[in-house]
Amino acid sequence: MPHRTSRRTLLSATAAAAATIAVGGPAQAHSHDRDHDRDRDRQLKRLIARMSIEEKIGQLFVMRVYGHSATAPDQADIDANLAQMGVRTAAELIAKYHVGGIIYFGWAHNVRDPHQIAALSNGIQRAGLSQPTPIPLLIATDQEHGIVCRVGYPATLFPGAMALGAGGSRDDARTVGRIAGAELNAIGIRQNYSPDSDVNINPANPVIGVRSFGADPASVARMAAAEVQGYQSSSTASTAKHFPGHGDTSVDSHTGIPLITHTREEWERIDAPPFRAVIAAGIDSIMTAHIQFPALDPSNDPATLSHPILTGILRGELGYRGVIITDALDMQGVRDKYGDARVPVLALKAGVDQLLNPPDLATAWNGVRAAVDSGEITEARLDESILRVLQLKARRGLFSRPYVSDREIDHVVGTRSHLATADRIAERTTTLLRNQGALLPLSRRRQKNLLVLGADPASPSGTTGPPTTVLGKEFDRLGFTTTVLSTGTLPTQAQIDAAVAAAQGKDAVVIGTYNAGAGGAQSKLVAALVASGAVVVQVAIRNPYDIAALPTVGAALATYSWTDVELRAAARVIAGTVEPRGKLPVPVPRADDPTQVLYPIGYGLSY
Repeated sequence: MPHRTSRRTLLSATAAAAATIAVGGPAQAHSHDRDHDRDRDRQLKRLIARMSIEEKIGQLFVMRVYGHSATAPDQADIDANLAQMGVRTAAELIAKYHVGGIIYFGWAHNVRDPHQIAALSNGIQRAGLSQPTPIPLLIATDQEHGIVCRVGYPATLFPGAMALGAGGSRDDARTVGRIAGAELNAIGIRQNYSPDSDVNINPANPVIGVRSFGADPASVARMAAAEVQGYQSSSTASTAKHFPGHGDTSVDSHTGIPLITHTREEWERIDAPPFRAVIAAGIDSIMTAHIQFPALDPSNDPATLSHPILTGILRGELGYRGVIITDALDMQGVRDKYGDARVPVLALKAGVDQLLNPPDLATAWNGVRAAVDSGEITEARLDESILRVLQLKARRGLFSRPYVSDREIDHVVGTRSHLATADRIAERTTTLLRNQGALLPLSRRRQKNLLVLGADPASPSGTTGPPTTVLGKEFDRLGFTTTVLSTGTLPTQAQIDAAVAAAQGKDAVVIGTYNAGAGGAQSKLVAALVASGAVVVQVAIRNPYDIAALPTVGAALATYSWTDVELRAAARVIAGTVEPRGKLPVPVPRADDPTQVLYPIGYGLSY
């Protein structure tokens, strides 16, 4: 069994090397650490030399797969895998295509509960380590917290990036990364596509918004770097996204290709600082954006496919030495110009190391193989990227500790201490924007009977119910008596009339709004409630800009998401059991003149 013997040699070498690397990479290592790195790299290069061309190509792909089990998924998931990839299971996917990584999604039925996720992760690692050249897989997911979460309850769910930006505490951002990283690590997920490091300066941005820490480049840089340090201190690879900066777009790159019109100077001032900061913090991986950025590459190729942007700027000017991963290759923003067979080839030629989730793996894999066979991509170029990917795997302990245990899950995931920490952090993020006549906090003696109503958008992972239900339960726990009414994001006139009727006799109304535009149905509902004489408290449960469309409301707060932890914190602020401490991390423009600021960055009231 020569492969097994060689793997033991590799494991012993990489275990020592991995143990010496914490947050930083080789640039931060001391001399004895550099010796370990050199020894590790020699072992990894020997491993690469043993790999076939097929294995090398596969190592660069990170792919979805359906099912809760690596070998025995449900029949519907087998059918989906056969239809999309020509394999039945994750184990068959690994055996056929030699993929180097797997990405978990809720819709792919990968993430039912922590113990199931761990068993799936272990099954995937067994499949990878049973191949002719045994290599552990890098299992990844998008666990940004806030509105983007794949692993839900009973794992600990934290406020998202913009909420943390409102809290303004680097210690809190570092704590989020440390705890979330430890919980992901315990279930076998060693790469997290977080934090979003975009500077969101466009209130109409349809894809970033509250996923960003805010609109101030220096603040975003500080918060992103702190969260990176937290993740990687827990030996979970962190991924900053979306380079070179996706914060000033009005098009969603899932459905089209956004155009960034920043000048080079504006890019240096607005978009670049967070990426410089995370690189200085030792970031393991950086994700590309499917955006056109003419000031950085006049060809108007998507940044994902741009050699000037990825190799010229990210590698050359910023000095980044880690893994570059594409945003998902099934997104329309990268597919239109060249087609699915050419996209992965052009991404590799641009400087990418990991190819994430192409729509048709066979087409993408064969496209790369044809480029290698023709000499368009050299084997040496493949080896460059493979070495970076294997270095990342070694740094995060995959060669020395590929498997996870149920015992570790029970001691780490969703512990009472972690959940309490999430609640405390959330309390520091809730932002009070208006409080006319000291309407808040509500008194449990004088304003006991509440109507809780409003938008109930589809719940992200980590929620135990619709926002109105979560808020109602928390108010009940705090000693109020609540009636809950869901009016949706587009309330009809009949729903508005019913809400006004339900508010009669109530001491106060708490309404959750979800991207309520001026003159829209939600703003009409709020106006009708105020006109009826009700005491109205408005809570923006996604973007904080809603207050501009609601000039008559007496009290208004922003939570930046509708996950349980943020909604419960908002209820406690409204009830006065905690003080509002959040400050706006983005400016709120006026509804009638978006060029004018209604509330500036840093605005936030207290009691």
